[in-house]
Amino acid sequence: MADSAVTHHDEPQMFGHPKGLFYLFFAELWERFSFYGMRALLMLYMTKEIFQALAEKDTAAAAVYASYGSLVYASTVIGGRISDKILGMRSSIFLGGILMSLGHFVLAIENDIAFFLALAFIVVGNGFFKPNISTFVGSLYKDGDRRKDSGFTIFYMGINIGGFAAPLICGWLGETYGWHYGFGLAGIGMLTGLAFFWSGIKNNIFGDKGLPPNEEVNNKLLLGVPQKKMIPILSFLAAPIIAYLLYAYKSVTTKDTMLIGEKNLVGILFIVIGLIILGYMIKVLMDATVDERKKLIMAILITFFMTLFWGFHELSGSVITLFADRNVALDGIMNASQTNSLNSLVIVVLSIPVSLLWAYLSKKNLNPRTPYKFGMGLILAGVSFYVLSISGASADENGMVPFTYLFVMYFIISIGELFMSPVGLSKITDLSPKKIVAFMMGIWFLSSAYAFQIVGFISKQLAIESTDVNVGGLDTLEVYTNGFGLIATYSIGAGLVVLVFSPLMKKLMGNVH
Repeated sequence: MADSAVTHHDEPQMFGHPKGLFYLFFAELWERFSFYGMRALLMLYMTKEIFQALAEKDTAAAAVYASYGSLVYASTVIGGRISDKILGMRSSIFLGGILMSLGHFVLAIENDIAFFLALAFIVVGNGFFKPNISTFVGSLYKDGDRRKDSGFTIFYMGINIGGFAAPLICGWLGETYGWHYGFGLAGIGMLTGLAFFWSGIKNNIFGDKGLPPNEEVNNKLLLGVPQKKMIPILSFLAAPIIAYLLYAYKSVTTKDTMLIGEKNLVGILFIVIGLIILGYMIKVLMDATVDERKKLIMAILITFFMTLFWGFHELSGSVITLFADRNVALDGIMNASQTNSLNSLVIVVLSIPVSLLWAYLSKKNLNPRTPYKFGMGLILAGVSFYVLSISGASADENGMVPFTYLFVMYFIISIGELFMSPVGLSKITDLSPKKIVAFMMGIWFLSSAYAFQIVGFISKQLAIESTDVNVGGLDTLEVYTNGFGLIATYSIGAGLVVLVFSPLMKKLMGNVH
């Protein structure tokens, strides 16, 4: 009887899934199109336009990129909370989509102040959109519905299709006809995603899903205005504040500053947040039972290793894009911004085969436990950077290396991503005590924010000082290859540490696979 309840579906169906899934699929596809289309151009745009006159343009661009990435992911924790308590998923998605569209279109304005304001609108908008669209997918399925996992697989395929197509198209427009054409197309992509979402609501595809949790709370007065109206107002007002944080990219501390070194305002903000989280986690660990404490320690370790992996992986949008522009022979293949599509291409091609592999190994009782997958993921990330580090041996007389090295690098690190990313989130929910699951999910999202602080640190170390906008070749090759070699060492080392201590980690995880 219980099984029939799980498999009975009242909502409209398409290809064996709730029809709403496919509306959300296309909404997220186009949202990711806009996000990754813009990101593919961002670092190149900053070094060649915004900071082109500066000898330290790489350092400045790295600082802004890191701050932007950190705030983008940190905003999801706040946006998700507001959605849960007040707005509901539908309103949050619309608000986020409008703010992100506005940001992309403002980016199309050739003005330095507009640039920082545009990034701020994307930060705030992403905070409302990103956590809610994924949650909305889950709400389409009842508890125990066996279609849920495959539904998320379909949904995440949309993410990667958008991530693959966007750099190719926006990158081509931006570098061929002008940066702002690429940014403008990204904005159109976001509006297209909202149009799909709206059509789903108009046709009552979602039923009562995604509505405000409590209409009374929604209409509660805040400064004399209903909360549902005040939150959009406050969101718009927050944009100039975030724009200022992004504009204040220069360090306010020095290398000699105790423990923290050189940090800008955003960097200091994340140190403070980190200390608060650390203090709270210590309290939670002290109050937990022995079994809860073991699992919680493992959840923290998983989050740390994932942060480290993303810190290396997200270099694709910064240092690796600059390396592709300055030191990779791309003629006749693609431009530097378009290389950002390679990761998503590999994910689209391999995600289903890898998931089938895990299923096959599970049937044989050979599916590796999570610590082994994480260790292998970090080692694969390290190997990918090692490939780039040895590319200099094949450089031509102009310091340009074959495209093959870059492709192989993306292929290997994408496999590493498939070892880690799909399992990480589910393990956090399995390992966290029920009373703090939501908090730990927030920490998981924040891990990506802290990963961008790693990106910023590494990018600054590999920054090229030159007033030449077209710097590259032999002037930059050794800096990049030496840096990639160091990253390879740290990543492989971290992976080996995880593998060595995997037996202990398995004990901490208990019955969680």
